Order: sequence, then C-alpha cells, then structure tokens
Amino acid sequence: MPTRTQAIAFGFKAACFRARRALRELTSRPRRLPINPVDAGQPVIAESRSLLYTSQLGAEFGLQAGKVHNLRIAARHLDGLSIPAGETFSFWRQVPRPTYRRGFVAGRELREGCVIPNVGGGLCQLSNALYDAALKAGLEIVERHGHSRVLPGSMAAHGRDATIFWNYVDLRLRTNADLQLEVVLGRGELVVRFRSKTPAPNRIDSDHPHSPPAGDAVESCETCGVTSCFRHPETLDLDRFAISAWLVDAYWPEHDEYLKSHRTERDWLFLPSRRGRYAWQAEGFAARHEAPWLVARRSITSRRLAAQGAARQRALLGFDESLARSYARRIPPAATHLVVSQNLLPFLWRDGVLGGRSFDVLMTRLPMAELQATLDRAAQRWPDSPTLADFRADPALLAAELAALAAARHWITPHSEIARLAGDRAIKLDWHLPETNRHTITGDRLLFPAATLGRKGAWELRELAKSHPITICGAELEEPGFWDGIEIERRHGFDLDGVRALVLPAWVENQPRRLLQAIVAGIPVIASDACGLAGIPGVTSFPPGDIKALQTAIDKLGDALQISERLGSR
Repeated sequence: MPTRTQAIAFGFKAACFRARRALRELTSRPRRLPINPVDAGQPVIAESRSLLYTSQLGAEFGLQAGKVHNLRIAARHLDGLSIPAGETFSFWRQVPRPTYRRGFVAGRELREGCVIPNVGGGLCQLSNALYDAALKAGLEIVERHGHSRVLPGSMAAHGRDATIFWNYVDLRLRTNADLQLEVVLGRGELVVRFRSKTPAPNRIDSDHPHSPPAGDAVESCETCGVTSCFRHPETLDLDRFAISAWLVDAYWPEHDEYLKSHRTERDWLFLPSRRGRYAWQAEGFAARHEAPWLVARRSITSRRLAAQGAARQRALLGFDESLARSYARRIPPAATHLVVSQNLLPFLWRDGVLGGRSFDVLMTRLPMAELQATLDRAAQRWPDSPTLADFRADPALLAAELAALAAARHWITPHSEIARLAGDRAIKLDWHLPETNRHTITGDRLLFPAATLGRKGAWELRELAKSHPITICGAELEEPGFWDGIEIERRHGFDLDGVRALVLPAWVENQPRRLLQAIVAGIPVIASDACGLAGIPGVTSFPPGDIKALQTAIDKLGDALQISERLGSR
C-alpha cells in the first residue's frame, strides 16, 4: 500500500526532474504558439475521438467528472492553435501547470500502478488523442512517453498513448506544413483534429511499436476497497452522481414554472440576486450562488446611460459576460447538464464552459444573428430611423451564439416565432397570463403599448395614424419631433379605458406583457408575428413591416365590432 513517505520521495524526485528540464530549456525552449479562430474551411487531415466517461458506476463518477472538467480547461489553451511549418509543439508550453488556482480539480491520474486522484488528473486523455492524431497526420514525434501500465479501453492498449506530467514529461510534435489544431468536447466524447491545406505526408494508421507493458487491470482508488490508504478519495468529498445546474438572469414567470417542475433536490441554482427583477420563486436547490455586486454595478451603470443607443447595448453585453464568468468559476464538475439563460450563452460557449456537457437554453430573444438581420431589413425599409442601425454586436459573438444554439438540446420559450426557428428542439411553453379585470370596449382608439422606437413599429404606426385615432403610452425615443404634424393622444401610463384594440407592429418584441394583459382584459390585439403570440385567441397577426396587412386587420376588426354592436342592440 502506498505511504506518505513514498509520496514525499516522489515529489522530491519530480522537483529535481522539473529543475533539470528548466535548466535545459533556458536557450532552447519551444515558443508559445498563437491561437486563432478555427478555420472550418481547412480540410481535416487527421482526427482522434475518445469517450469522456468510460464507466457509469457511481463510485467512478467523481474523478471522471473531475477529469472532464480538467480537459475543458486545457482545451481552451489548445483549440484553434496554429502550428507553422517547422515549429515544435509542446503540450506544456501551451497548457499551464494544473493548479487549483487556475481552476483545475482532482481527476484520474495513473501513478505507480494505481489510478489516483490528483489535481489536473485526466489530461493524459488529451495528450493521448493528440499523439494518436499526430501519427495519423504523419507529424514528427519529437518527444513522447508511454504509460507505465495499460488502462482497459485506453489508447495505451493500442500503443497510441502519451503520458504527461508537468513539466518534464512532455509531448512534443513537429510539422513540415502549416497546421491548425481543433479540440472539441462534445456531449460524450473528446475530438481532436488537425486541419491543413496540405495533405498528411506520411500517414500512420497502424499501431505504434512502442506499447507499454500489458498487465492486470489497474485498480482505481475509488473501487480498490483499500480505504486506509491516504489517497482514498472519500477525503475529497467527491460527487457520486451527475447533477444539473441552472444559470439564470432576469426573471420570466414562464421559465420559472419550467424550472420548478423540472429541477431536482441535487441541482444547483445560479442567479444574480433574490430581489427585484431577479426574484425567481423556485426553492429547494442543493446550492445557490448569487452575484449581488454585479447587480448593483449593472443598476448604477444603466441609470447613467441613455435609454436607447449603442453605448447601452455594449454595456449590457459587458454585464452579461461578467455574470457568465462569475457563474462559470463556481459550476461544480458534477454538473453534466446546464440550463442557461440565453444572454449568458455565447460567453459560456466561447470560454469552453459548455464542453462535455449537454445543455438547454432559456430563450429570451431571437438569436442575435436573426435579430440583427431583422433590424437590417427594417433599416432598409426606414433609412431615416436613427435607432434601427445604431448598434451591431461583434460578429465573433454572433458566431459563438449560433454554434451554441446549434449544439443545444432544447430551446425553451413561450415565444411562437422563436419556437418556429427552433423546430423539433423547441419546448414551447404557455405564456403566463396576468390577473386583470375584463374591460368593456367603449372607445374607438387604437393603443400603441410600447416606446416610440423603430423596432417596435413606430414608423408603421405613424403611417397608420394618418387615418386612425392613435394613443401612445410609452417614451418617445426614436427622434425629436417624431409625432409632429400627426394627431395623437398621449397617456402617461398603460390605461385601457376607451381603447378599441391594441396595435403593435413590432419588428422585434421579446416579452409582449402588455399585449397579454389586454388579451385577459378581453380587448382585441393586432400584433406582428414578431410578438410571438401566434395561435392565441383574440390576437390577429401579420408580417412585420406590412402596413397593408396591418390596415386590413384593423378594418376587419372594425367590421366585426360593428356587427357585434348591432347584434347586441337587438
């Protein structure tokens, strides 16, 4: 049985080897190579795939989850790595030393014949895959070390393994053509690819001749039964079962109901705060994480910014990124499934947090690429609008969100237009209908229940106001004097008295709460498809920007009301 004295001796010898490696490389250390976005247009010349979880036993889960977490961190330092022709790739020159401070956790490590828990354990699966792909691509193997024993089902059984131990047990490769490395953690497998415009020169598909010695199945500290060993993982308080983590932001009642009906007692909940617009009602989670300092900073900054404009949108994206990173630092390795608010999604995807996990998305708006394409169409229709084209997000952020949404298991939304885009992956929720009193329709005015903004359909409504009495109740943010020369009624609050119908010809509408209130009150709603209310009784829909269809819907509503009044008088 291993002893602490042996462990101390091993640590001393490792320190000597590290010092010797450092001295040797004072003048010949491989340079750190740059990371660029993966060029999917380059052909794949070699690929290696391996399962992330090789056992379903609860006793084995803790260290395997730690291994996947470590792979997730290491992949951030390798995915997109560009290796120029003639350069030497060094694993430890690219991946930092595994420490708790850098986010690494205890994972599976093969040492002296045992699979033990160690910080950074499991990175050998990545070096194995790199070595396997390098052989297939015909790269020169500058340095490679085999494992001391064979783990059942591992690359070592085929001689395709490459063990690593910071910093003196390294994997080094050299190429005679420009390459790019791609490292992807899918839902259940690790994928390593080399991409290049030059075909693999000396492709090696047979087993490498230097295989480690075969032997009996290697014991794991989780299953060997020797509980008196100082390495026994019970002292690490490892999770035995997979859990889900819910990463939410602003409160939506529809999403809250979904959360309450699908969470388990072992799940974790991450939310900015328990107050105000972040006050989710769900209780009974194993753990909570809050970020009240971010909520305070977001609130203070939002008050200083204009209600509309590029500066505000950039600030909001910055807060989303900060919140996503705050959550990411605290997600437990055992969280193999995440449910994520959409505004956090692109940042979690870009930082590799979603790798090796399944995840669902609580959709709060259109995908940014679709949203901006919609605004582009609106801006072409109304080129004089100062708000329709005032901000566009970084294309890299749009690409990250699209990739994440494509990999998501489900899009969870009450919005019919978003559900339509999701197709078979949509989980369509019912809109939460507020409690309100029913109104008797006595007036002839059309109420515009939004701020005067181009994306809310203000320009279409201004055309309509030339022939219909219009009431507005929101802030006027489009431009000074937008309603000059047009007879309208202004209200300071949302008031349904004397209203014949609500009209919202929006290009973009994420939460049609006032329309839902009108529906419950029995007042007809004429809204564009972008409002996401398709199929709800009392709602007439039409395509965004189609003023003729809007006029037709209003005329039909007037005819129906006249018929109803005549029938009522009889």
